[in-house]
Amino acid sequence: MDDAVELADMIAQLRGELSRAMADGEGQGLRFQAEKLELELTVGVERSREPGAKVRFWVFDVHGSARSAQMSTQRITLTLQPVRADATDRPALISGAELDDEA
Repeated sequence: MDDAVELADMIAQLRGELSRAMADGEGQGLRFQAEKLELELTVGVERSREPGAKVRFWVFDVHGSARSAQMSTQRITLTLQPVRADATDRPALISGAELDDEA
């Protein structure tokens, strides 16, 4: 599945991007509190017929491909609550670089 990624891998990459944004925001004047993250995804469910095989969830590009069109797909919405591992009672604060046209 060249145009798909496993759901767990997509969430792991999202976690990495948010962690990087939090680290980049340390000491910045403007930060954002991540209260909820809502993701809308097109997913396909694949279950192998082999013994001991697991169900796998694939996240597809919005445009899809010929192969993904052959698989039954569903749209799902995930709502994630970011929690700091080192301080679960403190909000997750995210910041990014200021863009040239921001004042």
